[in-house]
Amino acid sequence: MEEYKQVILVRTDLKMGTGKKCAQSCHASVSASDIVRVQNKAIWKNWKNSGQKKVVLKVSDMDQLKEVIIKLDSSKIPYFIVNDAGLTQLSPGTMTAIGIGPILSTKIDKITGELKLL
Repeated sequence: MEEYKQVILVRTDLKMGTGKKCAQSCHASVSASDIVRVQNKAIWKNWKNSGQKKVVLKVSDMDQLKEVIIKLDSSKIPYFIVNDAGLTQLSPGTMTAIGIGPILSTKIDKITGELKLL
């Protein structure tokens, strides 16, 4: 059986508190999942019914995040960008995290496989 997973990338240069990182990761996960549910319900259902695997990884800064986004666009992999509302620790519009997929693990690992766990 093919394995599906979701990957969440969080910027570490912003020095967000633990709760803030968790909240941004949740925004990324739910919103990316909603995109896939609309675009490809079969993939979403398979992921949903097989444990909703998620991996949270870190990116060092905006440049590294942009590099990943370019690869996702060229591979046509769905993702969601989280831009902070600016109500607590960050300026409004700060890009904090992205949620990727769910998608086949083999596809996303080609792009994010070298990144470290958060």
